[in-house]
This record gives sequence, C-alpha cells and structure tokens, in this order.
Amino acid sequence: MHNVEILSRIQFAFTVAFHYIYPPLSIGLGLCLVIMEGMYLKTGNKLYEHITRFWIKIFALIFGIGVATGIVMEFEFGTNWATYSRYVGDIFGSALAAEGIFAFALESGFLGILLFGWNRVSKGVHFFSTIMVALGSIFSALWIVVANSWQQTPTGYVIEGEGMQARAVITDFWVMFFNPSSMDRFAHVIIGSFLAGSFLVMSVGAWYILKNKHLSSAKAMFKVGLSVACIAALLQLFSGHRSADYVSKYQPAKLAAMEGHFDANAPADMYLLGWVHTKDQKVSGIKVPGGLSFLVHQDFKAPVTGLNAFPGEDRPKQVNFVFQTYHLMVTIGITLIALTLLAVYLLYKKKLFEQRWLMRIFVLAVLLPQIANQAGWYAAEVGRQPWVVYKLLRTSDALSKTVTANQVVFSLILFTFVYLVLFILFLYLLNKKIKHGPDVNENEEDDSDVFSKRNVGAIS
Repeated sequence: MHNVEILSRIQFAFTVAFHYIYPPLSIGLGLCLVIMEGMYLKTGNKLYEHITRFWIKIFALIFGIGVATGIVMEFEFGTNWATYSRYVGDIFGSALAAEGIFAFALESGFLGILLFGWNRVSKGVHFFSTIMVALGSIFSALWIVVANSWQQTPTGYVIEGEGMQARAVITDFWVMFFNPSSMDRFAHVIIGSFLAGSFLVMSVGAWYILKNKHLSSAKAMFKVGLSVACIAALLQLFSGHRSADYVSKYQPAKLAAMEGHFDANAPADMYLLGWVHTKDQKVSGIKVPGGLSFLVHQDFKAPVTGLNAFPGEDRPKQVNFVFQTYHLMVTIGITLIALTLLAVYLLYKKKLFEQRWLMRIFVLAVLLPQIANQAGWYAAEVGRQPWVVYKLLRTSDALSKTVTANQVVFSLILFTFVYLVLFILFLYLLNKKIKHGPDVNENEEDDSDVFSKRNVGAIS
C-alpha cells in the first residue's frame, strides 16, 4: 500500500499542478478584461475595445483548457481516494456543488455573451457580462479554497461512525465556510491569480514592443497589466504574512518545516536561502537570527515550536522540499514587487518602453507567478503531511483499498500523455493568437490618445 500511496499522491499532484496553470490565468485575466472594457466605456477610445476583444479570445482558450483538465481530479477522488471521499463527502461535496451552482454556472452562463455579444447587446450589457464572468471565476476559486482550507483547519463538523466507516458531517455550514484559514488562504490565492493574469498581459505587451508591432495596443495592455500587478504584488506581501500567522497558530509543524526549525522550544531564525540537512537537523544558508521569532511573536528571542516537539509520525517528512518550495515562493514574490515598482517608476519618468532590456525581462517574467503559485501550493500541501485532513485523517488511510500500483502507473502514464497533448495544443493556439495580435489599424488612432504617435516612434 505504501507504493500505492506514493504513486497516487504523485498522480494527484501532477493533475492538480497541470490544472492549476489555467484557473489563476483566467481569474487574473478576468480582472484585466474588466479594466480594459471599463476604459473603453469611459473614454470611448476604440483602442481599448480592440485589446479587450483580443484578450477575450485568449481568455476563452484558457477557460476551455482549464475546464477540460479540472474534470479529471473529481474522478480521482472516487478512484484513488475512496476512503477520503467518504470521510469528507458531506463537506467537500457541498463546496463542490456550490462551486458548480453559484460560480461555474455564473461564469459559463455569461461567457457566451462575453464572446459573441459584441454588436448583439448593448455596451452596458456586455460590460456587465464581463464583470459576471470575472466574478464567476473568483467565486469558483472561493469554494475550492474553502474546501481545501477545511482540510487544513477543520471546524463546524462532527464525526459520525467509527473506524473505516467514520465520516465528517457539517453541523454549522458557516462555521465550516469561515474556518480559521479559509479567508486568508482565499486572499492569497486570488492575489496570486491576479499576478498570473496581469503578468501574462504584460508579457505579451512587452513582446509586441520588442517586435515593434501593435505598439499603441501593446502600451495600453501593458499599462493595464502593470496597474493590476503592482497593487497585487504589494498586497501579496501582507497576505503572505497573514497566512504565515495562521500557519504558526494552527499548523506549527508546517511552519517549522518551512524554516527548517527543529528545536522543540527555541528562538527560530528566518532563512533568506539555505539547505536543510534533515539527518543532522541543521540548516546551512543565509539567515536573519531570530527572524521567524520576530515575525511570529514580534520578539527576536521568543521561542517557536519546532519539529522535535511533534512525534515523528505526525510531522512532515520532506522537510527540505517544504523549505525550498516555500522560499522559492517568497523569493519570487519579492522579485515581482521589485519588477513592478521599477516599471512604475520608469513609467512615471516616461522611460519605461524605451528600456528594451526590461521588456525582455517582462516577456519571460510571465513564468514567475506561475512558479510561485505552484511552489506555494506544494509547500502548503506537503507541509500538511502526514494528514489529508489535519489531525483527523491520515493520507495513508485515505486511499482506495482496491486500487493497485500498476493501475495507478498506467493511468498516470495516460494522463501525462493526454495533458502533454493538451499543453502543446494550448501553446500552439496561444502563440497563433498572439502573433495575429489585436484587430486594430493604428493609422486610424486619434492623436489625442494618451499613447501618442511620437512616443510610439521613439521606441522603434
């Protein structure tokens, strides 16, 4: 069963990680679409209409791939994790049902108007549809995060039955919904999604600028993306701190793994980078002495609960993995703040689009929020081990009892092949749409537009 557990965890991690590429992009892009179309309604400038139409096409592509890759996970709950599904079915099932009824239906229902409603409905109705699609994507994330957060900090339930027949049943829906970690984790996920979508917009805009194509459109979309990214990057700093606070209170073993802190009750350092030597229970790297103690207790000498305070079977085993993924997320977060603030400063100085070296960085920077989102998810989930529901159900006990290792390997190979084909198709279609660019004749632009022809020519 140990091999089945490892393989099932790998399979689920792979499918979730691949699916998680797309929802953050659609959430962040949804907000950017609202801003773009709002600017069109406010200014009447056709340039904003053209870039909104362009990004709606890309949004539809991302949405479609996201739906296709998300369906698989729901089947895996029943095939690989039947005990888990029975245990949390009343709680997780209610959240998934709410996601389908209140979020996915809202998003997909208005998506048709968003895609095909131009010139068929009024500008106000189309803008309302854009807002509803954006809200639908956010609400969808809300219900999924609530369900996952309940696994981290379960509240509002009772356990009925005993042994393998035990299951968690909701006693208070709103206590379950507003469990201690749900809102902080939701904010962290949504802000990370805003960063993913806005950096995609800036990446495409920067690429057009480097290629000397669609320059006015590129500047307009880059500025929209930058406005979202700068605010989101700064907010993520505070959101991350609040998330660390709840982890320190409700999941101290996870926090200890994130910083490689082994001493049961001693001041804890904060590492900027390092490597955990698990056998020696030491960390080598660059650190701020007592930094974690200060963040948790505002006292550099205050003790922080370490891994040795917990029995070996009740704490994470992959400490270095949790440490590295957590620090990768934090490092990227700081990098995103620096990048966006530098861009805002140069924009204020009217020198941003002349910095071709910075535009090259922004083309590639689209990968950074994605890597940070993935790393943060891995740190949170692996750091929770060995529990699938914290202190209630162990991951090893959540498996389906009849699934064999060979079956998991075969399905994993099959999923890998199918997802690889989908990813290649996604990249092909995305590249095709980006190369085509917005349908706008820049010779027809109004000279009064904020993106003047003089500045456009200065870039070439």
